[in-house]
Amino acid sequence: MTTATKTFTKARSRRMARTPANSGENNAQTGAKKPTAGVTQAAVKPSEAPKKSTKIDMVLSMLCRSEGATLNQLVDATGWLPHTTRAALTGLKKKGHVVASEKLDGVRTYRVAASSNA
Repeated sequence: MTTATKTFTKARSRRMARTPANSGENNAQTGAKKPTAGVTQAAVKPSEAPKKSTKIDMVLSMLCRSEGATLNQLVDATGWLPHTTRAALTGLKKKGHVVASEKLDGVRTYRVAASSNA
């Protein structure tokens, strides 16, 4: 091995994990900001955006129709398997919705009869 002079680039300063940051000041490395005086995290509310429609909301709206919905209609609308759709109906029952079912011409139809939550 020959002894040649090596050129080293300036090593960047590294902060150890146990070394505290600049106690509340802006920290360029981590992007941490100084906390706002007098404002707690619970007091800051996120923007009031409309609630995103979910599949269970879609199922509930289909069940609230006057004609109700068949299992095949619910499966087609949600993309779920039949056993998953039946489990969602059970979940609605557990949330307090009264899901009634009746069999007309060999096809079972589900509908929401009443709701204790609304």
